[in-house]
Amino acid sequence: MGVWYFLILFVGLFLIVKGLFMKKQSLFIKKIGFVFVGLLCISFSIFMFTPGSAEIISDWLNLTID
Repeated sequence: MGVWYFLILFVGLFLIVKGLFMKKQSLFIKKIGFVFVGLLCISFSIFMFTPGSAEIISDWLNLTID
């Protein structure tokens, strides 16, 4: 599962870099969108790397872990 969290982390980093270095012809809202989604991806992946995050998500979604 950690491979997927690393993938989400790198996608988030890519989106932030893409949003920050877009050409001036693009829309400002599109830049903000890329940076915001990138920050969400990074924060989600860092949260999922913390110990006990699976239990938090299962409680939040009312799932059971065996």
